[in-house]
Amino acid sequence: MIEVDRAANGLTTVTMNRPRRRNALDSQAMADLRDAFVEAGQDADLRCLILQGAGGGFSAGRDLKQAADLNQAEALAQHAAWGEAFKALRRLPAPSVAVVQGAAVAGGFTLSVATDFMIAERTAKFGALEMANGFPAAMCTPILAKKAAPRIGLELAMFGTLESAARLHAAGLINRLADGPEGLAAELTAFTDHILSLDPTAVRQTLAAYRAAESQPLEQALTAGITLNQLIEASGRFAEGGAAFSKE
Repeated sequence: MIEVDRAANGLTTVTMNRPRRRNALDSQAMADLRDAFVEAGQDADLRCLILQGAGGGFSAGRDLKQAADLNQAEALAQHAAWGEAFKALRRLPAPSVAVVQGAAVAGGFTLSVATDFMIAERTAKFGALEMANGFPAAMCTPILAKKAAPRIGLELAMFGTLESAARLHAAGLINRLADGPEGLAAELTAFTDHILSLDPTAVRQTLAAYRAAESQPLEQALTAGITLNQLIEASGRFAEGGAAFSKE
């Protein structure tokens, strides 16, 4: 169900391919997602990871039909694999991009907002629908607390309502909106081509610095920035950049 395609240009595409079940994730799929993210993180040639769903939808999240049949040990193992998948996604040294059409709800919503960037069709729908079933969106809530404005994030985590792509775009959770499948594909190509056009080391350093700064006081983050500048200076990259600029 989890398909991985590694292209020669450094793009890795992870596809949740179970359209008859709205790309719902069972225990095996969660473990396979975790493994796909871990393996991608170990790929020295990785430039960008794309996460998408097959068949015109993103993902309905956890397969609740299977979840009802799990014994306690199996359920605990599933929860552990699910959590490790998000940790592995967060540890990727290169940026990740969610490409969303159709619905990204419950665990699918969590996956979409957990990536570094998101591109979505205007007609896509999102929501932490766990709350509609009477329990918290336990993995989505801390991610929203990091990614969204506080009051918006809390509303999305608590209300459990279905939200439009336009609202998430306005809230800063979606980078680009597109019209239809062709528009989505074109927007994704333009977005990833821009990432691939950038210096890969600079992209990785920016991503690492940004993630670290999210949890640091500003003064500490600025100190880390000074250290990074000193390392770039010592490597000769500033001199190289200045020489290239002077030739333009």
